[in-house]
Amino acid sequence: MISRRDRIEGMLNTIEHEYQTTWRYTGRRAANPKVLDAMGLVPREEFVPQALKPSAYANNALPIGDGQTISQPFIVALMTDLLCPEKDHVVLEVGAGSGYQAAVLSVMVRQVYSVEIVPALAIEAAERLARLGYNNVEIRSGDGYRGWAEHAPFDGIIVTAAVPHLPPALLDQLRPGGRLVVPVGMPYMHQELMAVEKDQHGVLHTRDVLGVIFVPLTGEGGAPG
Repeated sequence: MISRRDRIEGMLNTIEHEYQTTWRYTGRRAANPKVLDAMGLVPREEFVPQALKPSAYANNALPIGDGQTISQPFIVALMTDLLCPEKDHVVLEVGAGSGYQAAVLSVMVRQVYSVEIVPALAIEAAERLARLGYNNVEIRSGDGYRGWAEHAPFDGIIVTAAVPHLPPALLDQLRPGGRLVVPVGMPYMHQELMAVEKDQHGVLHTRDVLGVIFVPLTGEGGAPG
């Protein structure tokens, strides 16, 4: 039987290989070691359905119910990397899903706020994260297009589902010097992972990073949900 440690090592090796094969698009030849360390600490099998636990560390997106997925490890690593998280950062996640991305971020930043439109998923993710000891994550059910204004501005915002356009509320809630990482595109059509940086003068600088496939973000301005 393959040990959990070996499965984690296999996942991290696959992530590093993916970086090497996509660097011409992403501009990154290797992952930030801090990102790999964080992903090595989070028990991914705790964030997938029981029947899929044997596949938890494979480099695939996996269904978690309600039409939602947990992103493949490489994409989680890349999006986290693009966010450039620091220990003192406060980060907003849009689309909590099972809570995996929030758990990875929680290891790296001071506080994570996460919005999930599916109430059952929000409750389950919050309970799971609390049980596993990720105490610097707060999740609520709501429309991610509106962000979470009460806790803004954010040092980083990460969106884990595709949007047809950059949500104005999220751009407004981004701190000068902050970064937004988001897949942009229509459902079942071309989507591009986009990195957005707001400079100290409030000017937005955007960069297309990599073609991706995400489920659509539902709510105001998105796909019907």
